Amino acid sequence: MDLTSLAVRGAETVHRAFDAYHREFRRLTRRALDRFEERDWAGIRRDTVERLTLHSVAVGAALDEVRELLAGRLDQRSTWAAMKEAFSHSIVGRDDFELAQTFFNSLSRQVFAHAGVDPAVDFVADDFPLPFKGWEMASARMYGVHRVDAATVRRVLADAGFRSPFRDLDGDAREAAERIEAGVVAALGSPRIEALDVLRPVFVRNKAAYLVGRARRGGSYVPLVLALLHGDDGLVLDAVLTTEDEASVVFSFARWYFHADVGSPREVIGFLASILPRKRISELYLSLGHTKHAKTEFYRDLVGHIAVSDDLFEVARGQRGMVMAVFTLPSYEFVFKVIRDRFAPPKATTRARVMAKYREVLLQDRVGRLVEFQEFEHLSFPRRRFAGDLLDELLAAAGETVRVAGPEVVFDHLYVERRVTPLDVYLRLVPPAEAEAVVVDLGCALKDLAAANVFPGDVLLKNFGVTRHDRVVFYDYDELGPLTDCRFRRFPQPRDPLEEMAAEPWFPVGDADVFPAEIRSFLGLGGAPREAFDREHADLFDVDFWRRIQERNRSGEVIDFFPYAEKNRLHGAPAA
Repeated sequence: MDLTSLAVRGAETVHRAFDAYHREFRRLTRRALDRFEERDWAGIRRDTVERLTLHSVAVGAALDEVRELLAGRLDQRSTWAAMKEAFSHSIVGRDDFELAQTFFNSLSRQVFAHAGVDPAVDFVADDFPLPFKGWEMASARMYGVHRVDAATVRRVLADAGFRSPFRDLDGDAREAAERIEAGVVAALGSPRIEALDVLRPVFVRNKAAYLVGRARRGGSYVPLVLALLHGDDGLVLDAVLTTEDEASVVFSFARWYFHADVGSPREVIGFLASILPRKRISELYLSLGHTKHAKTEFYRDLVGHIAVSDDLFEVARGQRGMVMAVFTLPSYEFVFKVIRDRFAPPKATTRARVMAKYREVLLQDRVGRLVEFQEFEHLSFPRRRFAGDLLDELLAAAGETVRVAGPEVVFDHLYVERRVTPLDVYLRLVPPAEAEAVVVDLGCALKDLAAANVFPGDVLLKNFGVTRHDRVVFYDYDELGPLTDCRFRRFPQPRDPLEEMAAEPWFPVGDADVFPAEIRSFLGLGGAPREAFDREHADLFDVDFWRRIQERNRSGEVIDFFPYAEKNRLHGAPAA
């Protein structure tokens, strides 16, 4: 078979595989809304995990087909270059062509391991222009109203197409309209608007459904997020969010992914970007569950930033990690984490175990408290952007995965996370009132994680960070594990003075044993912050608290947690 014919058949094989993958992705996504209507919370969680595994499974199956088709030509670059050209023709006109490009790149990078992007066999940013502005209304409804009143809210809720009845639709609509008008006045100075736009897809995550929209006037946008819950007595409009910060927390990089049935992702991304201008495009794709394409967008953004900046990479703020060497670019709001070659005592783990822990986090509901990350292989940066001492440190700490190749520093493996302020650093920088508020949120973070069946392992301040919204998040995953695997214990009473004075435990301690009474000393808080933490979260030092949460998780209960403040809620939660 000649090269052209082979390339066309190869491209068709990849296209069929992508089409099958994306159909299954959308099937699972659509089912989430049905599960919300049925109050099947465990089913939503299962579907979220299953959807996360689809891409890698589909790529593996496609690679097997392509390998059989190409036979001895699998690793010929000329064959893949011709396949790329044929594939680019086959996906013209698709509403999701950018996802198809990423699917093709996932295959090519399985065959050709290379640093950076090879334009001969990989799709790059310039292969297709991808405008987001101008597309945002294609997946939205426009309501031509000049004020948002109760009737408008009723219409928005009706147009969403829920099959289940509302517990009190009229009351919810009235109160929501008042909240929306107050938000519009605060943002625009008066309640008058040009129109209200609402995305057609319903966003489902955990136990809630969200309608996402905006009020607009004169080129200014006021975000509108309506959060709905489904109790056994009907649907409830639980919260109304009308600021960028409030909406941003709902779409946080520390939360799990939405199920929103989107035919053309760039249309919805364009809309979200209009109300969340500080979110990167990669983060918005991530919020929709398109994790692989989010990685593509992040890489393009990173390369573009390095090209237009000139600052040097430096060691990230905070204490040096025992497992990771962490560095950052001051002008770019991310950190880069490289697993060390060796771990100093008392760390008793391996590279494989650390990587396994990170993979577990990908399949874990992060409840706004675990920082999202991207995993990269064969990532390279210009050597001139590294200060000599940093490069020396990286080569000494992680020489098995970091190397210098001419003008480039190549990382065979690393993780990228959003940069946050380490909590121990934050507490030294802020006034007492802010310190007290953030340690109270630290306790809330521990409880949110417990509700999601997560125990952090190392409950040390240096392993937590603070976001720009002053929310506490956790980012050190090498000892993280299921809460239900822990054995929460009280300290045994000493039998004599020698046992009481012993420097080491005089009783057996297993790897899974956790003593909540030690949490206070591990946190190391003092003064007013310690008093604030003790006042609000003394139950964290009690074995009974942890055992109760364990039992709720073991029973299969999906415990409530909300990505918005109590002040944004219209009323209490519906009956469970």
